Amino acid sequence: MHHPLSLYNTLTRKKESFEPLHAPFVGVYLCGPTVYSEAHVGNARGPVVFDVLTRYLRYLGYTVRYVRNITDVGHLESDADEGEDKISKMARARQLEPMQVAEQFANLYQRHVEVLGCLPPDIQPRASGHITEQIELIQEIITNGFGYEVNGSVYFDVPAYNAAGRGYGKLSNRVVDELLAGSRDNLAGQEEKRSPLDFALWKKADARHLMQWPSPWGQGFPGWHLECSAMSRKYLGQMSDIHGGGLDLMFPHHECEIAQSQGSHSHTDEARVWMHHNMITVNGAKMSKSLGNFITISELFEGTNATLSQAYSPMVARFFLLQAHYRSPIDISDEAMQAARKGYRKLMNGLRVLEKLVLPEGTERAADTAPADTELRKLTQDCFTGLNDDLNTARCIASLFNLLRKFNSYAANPTTLVQVSEAALTEAATAYRTLVQDVLGLQDEPRANAQDLLGLALSFYQEAKAAKDYAKVDVIRAALKEQGIVVKDTKAGVDWAYSEE
Repeated sequence: MHHPLSLYNTLTRKKESFEPLHAPFVGVYLCGPTVYSEAHVGNARGPVVFDVLTRYLRYLGYTVRYVRNITDVGHLESDADEGEDKISKMARARQLEPMQVAEQFANLYQRHVEVLGCLPPDIQPRASGHITEQIELIQEIITNGFGYEVNGSVYFDVPAYNAAGRGYGKLSNRVVDELLAGSRDNLAGQEEKRSPLDFALWKKADARHLMQWPSPWGQGFPGWHLECSAMSRKYLGQMSDIHGGGLDLMFPHHECEIAQSQGSHSHTDEARVWMHHNMITVNGAKMSKSLGNFITISELFEGTNATLSQAYSPMVARFFLLQAHYRSPIDISDEAMQAARKGYRKLMNGLRVLEKLVLPEGTERAADTAPADTELRKLTQDCFTGLNDDLNTARCIASLFNLLRKFNSYAANPTTLVQVSEAALTEAATAYRTLVQDVLGLQDEPRANAQDLLGLALSFYQEAKAAKDYAKVDVIRAALKEQGIVVKDTKAGVDWAYSEE
């Protein structure tokens, strides 16, 4: 099974033809959210991009196992090894059990990515449910000479790892000496580490730390980077096909993951292809919780953020995220969201145009359809060219608009349909439908408000009644009954109720 899909691999810094390790099986891992607060729009980009990637791989005939984890312990405030666990901190502030905080935000996150059209991952493991696997991984790393214990905490020994020729820094292209120079100023609270580059595999918990587990080194909790290495290995084996996340995870998170997998008994880079999507910016600055310039997913759907003048629906948000290539930054603004809404609706109208592409009664197709077929087939093929070139959804959408222009011209002048064969037209229409709905995952969002439409129908009913047009009165009554609505004529006027039959 050979497909022309190529993906950019951060590890090799180039686009490579995608060849799974054990075709037709493909193992994909996406670093999911730390569920200590509500996700912002930037956090939705990974799930949407990887949803399209897994949908496309399945379309190409692969059997995909897609793992997207939830970090519910171990992610410290500074993203390094300092400060408090983000979830514990939020739990203490709100006087809740940490699992309550994790559950609340995990549920919210799942609801949001679901309405954004993301199919659920095949496995959604939680860090807190895989403590034994993480302890086992740490023990392997210590056995191999790349981990050491101090006062109940365990650290990964980066200099020892590099002395063994393993290349810490190869993913992010960072030179260890430069990293060391940069971290000299930042030694506070790092007395336990032999080198400022070392990172925590296990942290000793003090009494106020709400989430802790017994381990060979005493009560504590796992390091943030460790979870993903352990869960990826458990569900996708020692080497998976694709591991992804935001560009901001490349260092230190993914760099440390590779070191852990290399330092364990697996001795692998954990994944063959490392994919990183770019950031979402607001007025040019990276959207982040720390900068306070973020728009939560709820705020986007409800229009309650000062950056936005109105609410934008989930499918418009999905279109917005897909109209840029995943490796480019995208800037969110009112103008950009309005343009996305227009583009999304245009694609949806396209699905309706397809229904109208029928030859007028009594016309025959031309025998010689070659030139028109060739043109239509090229427009159709172009839609896949972008996706095959490093999942370029922006190019795919542009090609779909070109194809749609052709459909619109047929619809406006149905006699031109005689120039194209049934086969080529069916192929093009199927490709359009499949790409829009099944690969890009853009579904139709009903815009009409049922209450308003009901009001409209009742006003027509009243007009017909006033005009004594009883035939029309019966038609409207029957049509509403079909929808489970009973029209009631009362002294006060016309009202409706739900049919109780």
